[in-house]
Amino acid sequence: MSRYKSAPAILEEMISMVMSLDFESKVFKKDVITVADGTEAVVKGGRDLFSLVRDVFQNTNQIGVIGWGSQGPAQAQNLRDTLEGSVVKVKIGLREGSASRDEAEKAGFNQEDGTLGEMMEVVGESDIVLLLISDAAQTELYPQIFSAMKPGATLGLSHGFLLGHLTSVGDSFPNNINVIAVCPKGMGPSVRRLYVQGEKVNGAGINSSFAIHQDIDGKATDFAIAWAIALGSPYCFQTTLESEYKSDIFGERGILLGAVHGIVEALYQRYKNEGMSAEAAFENTAESVTGPISRIISKEGILAVYNHLDSSGKAKFEAAYIAAYTPGKEILQEIYDDVACGNEIRSVVNASGRYDRFPMGQIDGTEMWVIGKGVRDNRKEETIPLNPTTAGIYCATMMAQIDVLLEAGHPYSEIVNESVIECVDSLNPYMHFNGISYMIDNCSNTARLGARKWAPRFDYIIKQQAFTALDGNQPLDWKLVENFKTHPIHAVLSVVGEMRPSVDISLG
Repeated sequence: MSRYKSAPAILEEMISMVMSLDFESKVFKKDVITVADGTEAVVKGGRDLFSLVRDVFQNTNQIGVIGWGSQGPAQAQNLRDTLEGSVVKVKIGLREGSASRDEAEKAGFNQEDGTLGEMMEVVGESDIVLLLISDAAQTELYPQIFSAMKPGATLGLSHGFLLGHLTSVGDSFPNNINVIAVCPKGMGPSVRRLYVQGEKVNGAGINSSFAIHQDIDGKATDFAIAWAIALGSPYCFQTTLESEYKSDIFGERGILLGAVHGIVEALYQRYKNEGMSAEAAFENTAESVTGPISRIISKEGILAVYNHLDSSGKAKFEAAYIAAYTPGKEILQEIYDDVACGNEIRSVVNASGRYDRFPMGQIDGTEMWVIGKGVRDNRKEETIPLNPTTAGIYCATMMAQIDVLLEAGHPYSEIVNESVIECVDSLNPYMHFNGISYMIDNCSNTARLGARKWAPRFDYIIKQQAFTALDGNQPLDWKLVENFKTHPIHAVLSVVGEMRPSVDISLG
């Protein structure tokens, strides 16, 4: 008997959220997907819809893209390319003296043609303001930004962090603007790379969630969907701004970035202690996760990793899964609780205030990642091992993250994108290509800080609890294996998995 609630029971608990997520578009077709005996609405994107995007923005003179961090370059260029030939100007807004000005100019934005300007001026003159500066900068500058915006304009966010901060300080958005969000399920460079690759493949890109937090004129929903499709999103699924920041900040501290770093560090040391060479230990940890494990999950689902193993491998997977699931879930629940109550948001704000004295250090200077460079240089993809112990611990942590989000009432489409598709199709390929820092440090400062803070916690708890259980010093709960095999997420993945990018990201 599975300990998981039935799909109807889960859906009953989520009924208020599902009702609040029912949206209507005047322009775009709403598709319905069946997930675990329930349904969720999504919008399918594609380049064939770019003409509709231009129609939605036909009365928009200017979209101001504020900031040039992780998301800014990709979103600005994708929007510009999608809207080419329309009346809409895409203009970058940067602070005076910004070090990013040269990069923006190299990407084709400049003052001479009016596509590059000072931040607050661009905010004040834009009909749609996409606020893509760092989360810390948003918490510092939002009063000025709100004051500069035109009444009736639209504020666009790609992360719900600002809402979390406003809630924690008792403030709110102005009531005379639309507030929407489009949140790509991948780092900025992935958003651009897959859009470019998609020039020859309709629908290639990164999925996005969208949220309508405030709609003053009935246009917010179509603005949000058009923005998502313009970025190249093959599928757009609705969420709320609150749900997004909770799942996103939580997820990047979990299996997306922090947990995978801690897992491979712990396993690398274990395998070396068991007598593996440093090179073999790296191949059986980081390479195994970002190679065969990620590829199988991407194309076939989480359960398929287990099914690819022989009987001996399955036994090792099961033992590792059981040993790691509960310790992993303990840390993940702590992360979720800290995000939900505002502690993690305050932690990011506080850390940002220490940058001048304590800038973020490098995370790839240890023996493991130095060895990894040589392994990658001599890599033969077909020989990378599917290590059953590594697979068991990685899949257990991924499943624990899924369960924390399910128990908190998040919709399946959000859970699958935040905990599975983003991992294997957007982020892990970066670690596979050039190591841990290349993955984590291509992300936002909020993500980078969270990964650095929580990765050691995963490393420690895996060593202290999962490995001791695995070595026979603690009892194993074998019911967890049956729960894994019968989990409803596998059926959901078979449906929502069709929402993965239509091409594999190319980083060569």
